[in-house]
Amino acid sequence: MATALLRRVLPRGEPGPADTRTAIIDIGSNSIRLVVYQGHPRLPAILFNEKVMAGLGRKLAETGAIDAAALASAKVALARFAAVAREMQARVRTVATAAVRDASNGQSLIDEAHRHGLSVELLSGEQEAVAAGQGVLSAIPEADGIVGDLGGGSLELVRVVAGTITDRVSFPLGVLRIAALRKDRGRVFERKVTRMIREAGWQGRGRGLPMYLVGGSWRALARLDIGLTDYPLAIIHGYALDAPTVARLGRTIAHLSKPRLRSIPGLSSSRAATLGDANALLGLVMRALGSERAIVSSFGLREGLLYGALADDTRRLDPLIVGAREEGRLLGRFPEHGDLLNHWIAPLFADESPEEARVRHAACLLADVGWHANPEFRAERGAEIALHGNWVGITAAERAVMAQALFTSLGGGAAIMASVSRLADTPALDRAVRWGLAIRLGQRLSAGLAGPLQRSRIAITGNRLVLHLATDDAALYSEASEKRHAALANAMGLRAGCAA
Repeated sequence: MATALLRRVLPRGEPGPADTRTAIIDIGSNSIRLVVYQGHPRLPAILFNEKVMAGLGRKLAETGAIDAAALASAKVALARFAAVAREMQARVRTVATAAVRDASNGQSLIDEAHRHGLSVELLSGEQEAVAAGQGVLSAIPEADGIVGDLGGGSLELVRVVAGTITDRVSFPLGVLRIAALRKDRGRVFERKVTRMIREAGWQGRGRGLPMYLVGGSWRALARLDIGLTDYPLAIIHGYALDAPTVARLGRTIAHLSKPRLRSIPGLSSSRAATLGDANALLGLVMRALGSERAIVSSFGLREGLLYGALADDTRRLDPLIVGAREEGRLLGRFPEHGDLLNHWIAPLFADESPEEARVRHAACLLADVGWHANPEFRAERGAEIALHGNWVGITAAERAVMAQALFTSLGGGAAIMASVSRLADTPALDRAVRWGLAIRLGQRLSAGLAGPLQRSRIAITGNRLVLHLATDDAALYSEASEKRHAALANAMGLRAGCAA
């Protein structure tokens, strides 16, 4: 029965899909943002996302207070965000960080939030650091390095390893403070940043380890580099910046015109204004830590707050598999189909690594997402979801492999797509084609149903690819199934055979 098999292929302790909405209002030093989440607790989808660039920390270093214009903008934003969250019937958590914490008039903004029914948690620098670290671990469970969370008012550094946070520290080096610190001539700013990191005991602690970048200003650097280099995947999560690239960006930013900056997709004018300061700080921090490579995380403080509230069993779930299973549930015809399909084709790929097997599993979970698209564009639809979906726990190369598998499985053919050829190597994409052909055979044979997959199996016997069917299921092996069987066998260098 399908239920019995699902007990084997679904992770134990995994909760079912959730429709409860959770909202986080994040009162940051640069922006105030409302994000409403809904879906599986391990990887809830963003239902609504809105920010106001209030700039609470803009003049904080000079005056010690939030200026009147920023305060007024923040109050309007809080009123709207509270109203939207109520309309969405979301459970709301409101947090405030460095600007409100440090400003002499920060309490007035907390009082304003209370007027709208919002209870504000004033996070300490250490709590900010922990949340940022947990956000990275939520998206990159295997992360081993230093998380750097650059906000408007502060910079947090967090050591993450083996799924845990060890040390953390907070510095008054937010992007809105850097311009004032860089006014001094010579190497004063460099010496100041280096001294802070050294005195905190973090000098050289990132040697041989990557930095994981959190915060809009550092993510904007990734967007800029993607735009300047015509990188074929406009996804910032997982994008890497090495030390020479950071140095090159530092030389380039000063010479970029406003029209050129505006031409960069996804780069807001407010972030563009602080690119130089954010890049200068990144270069100094990487040098002081000894890190040669920085990896961008799309998850940060807000996602870390959600992750920190989860039970341990739920935290341990693979975010890629959870996300793909949820997408398959929403867009596919048969909720159990992807797990059953992966179980059915797995014997053909027994020599694969665990990393390859999990990407294949994700591709199977997404194998039915194109069924309601125009038949002429189902393959393109599947590839688009795989390549540009909001996945975490996956590299750019793995996205490309998953996209090729779905393209092939949905009738796009066995030729490697030009759009993925720069992202993954040829052997990996050839393997993805074989996955796609195997998925395509399983779907045609079973008509997307559980029974035929459970009663049949496919195996390599010598130089033959043998499909074993129950006697009563022999009629399922039609001309269409036979053609797909032959295509898969040919791709694997085998001869097709059927045993009923």
